[in-house]
Amino acid sequence: MSVQTTPHLNFRGDARQALEFYQSVFGGHLVVNTYADFGMPAEIPGSDKVVFGLVAAENGFRLMGYDIPGQTEGGVAGGGSTRRENNATITDQALFVSISSPTLDELQGYWDALAADATIVEPLAASAWSAGFGMLTDRFGVTWSASVAAE
Repeated sequence: MSVQTTPHLNFRGDARQALEFYQSVFGGHLVVNTYADFGMPAEIPGSDKVVFGLVAAENGFRLMGYDIPGQTEGGVAGGGSTRRENNATITDQALFVSISSPTLDELQGYWDALAADATIVEPLAASAWSAGFGMLTDRFGVTWSASVAAE
């Protein structure tokens, strides 16, 4: 038996934009269903927001997203921030999304795309445990931990 884990991120009104961005970074198939698609009358504010969103790529990347009803501030729910201080990661965020890749070249491509309008927490570089490790918080407030997978 196997188990597949898929991060499910809750957004405050911009899930569609986030999912489209993640599809542009990782490729794959994008599914977006709105509240209207599931029966909410179209004239109700928020009916165009995402009730079910998924990016699934052949490279193994999977991420789900949804818009919290009535939320319009944008960004991922929970907020918070992550920073480096005295060689330690300081955060009040509930979670990070971690990605790994078998080579630094492949990881660099994902990193460069995610880094557009992002806050770099720790630049992608060799570390004591990986040929490449970095952290950033993207334009939607999601913090990504990226590393080259250990052999």
